[in-house]
Amino acid sequence: MPATALPASGSSPEPRGDKTCDASGMVEIHRMYRAGFAEGPALVKGVRDGDLAHAQVVADNIALLSISLHAHHEGEDLKLWDAITERAPSCAIHVGRMKEQHAQMLVHLNALDPALEQWRTTASATDAVAVLDALDGVNAALDVHLGDEETTIVPVMETTLTESEVEWFAKHGRASTPKGQSWYGLGAILAAQPDGGTEWLHKNMPAPARLLWRWVGKPKYEARRAALVGK
Repeated sequence: MPATALPASGSSPEPRGDKTCDASGMVEIHRMYRAGFAEGPALVKGVRDGDLAHAQVVADNIALLSISLHAHHEGEDLKLWDAITERAPSCAIHVGRMKEQHAQMLVHLNALDPALEQWRTTASATDAVAVLDALDGVNAALDVHLGDEETTIVPVMETTLTESEVEWFAKHGRASTPKGQSWYGLGAILAAQPDGGTEWLHKNMPAPARLLWRWVGKPKYEARRAALVGK
């Protein structure tokens, strides 16, 4: 099912009123999805036929992205759309479009997940085809959805939601991270930021946690990246 851009049906909403929260985290996590899924096809193609060890690492990487994106959209479906529609009724048309885009994305993610699990057990070029097809669908859908959401939804969030409500989305996303994957997930977020994550670290983590990242998390992330690209 190809991803197609739905009509905007009106100009982007103009934020009204005072800013009530910082929703920049939405854009920051979107950067990770763009970067992570964009490199997915090349990573899959870089696995030699039958190399199960390398396939496992690549499959783990893509599966973590899929789990995170599932949770990200689940959180929006649970807590965001109704809140925006109730507090900013003029944005309802944009919310409807976001729901359509989520449904389309889910088609591709639901194709990706089983294809990935099959490929990780064989590392065969034949099974890789289904993974690559699903990744193409996910990337096309992301290309349509993320920019639209950043333009039409994030500004409205910042004048209708509270800081605690926005923090709920971050907590929901963190709770979805599988055990043992937190350092890699953090590293992927940081690597996707324009400055390599320096600003994100200072905004989101206290000094002791930043030191822990530097001495423990970052080496683990870098080792995983080396294994991912087959170095």
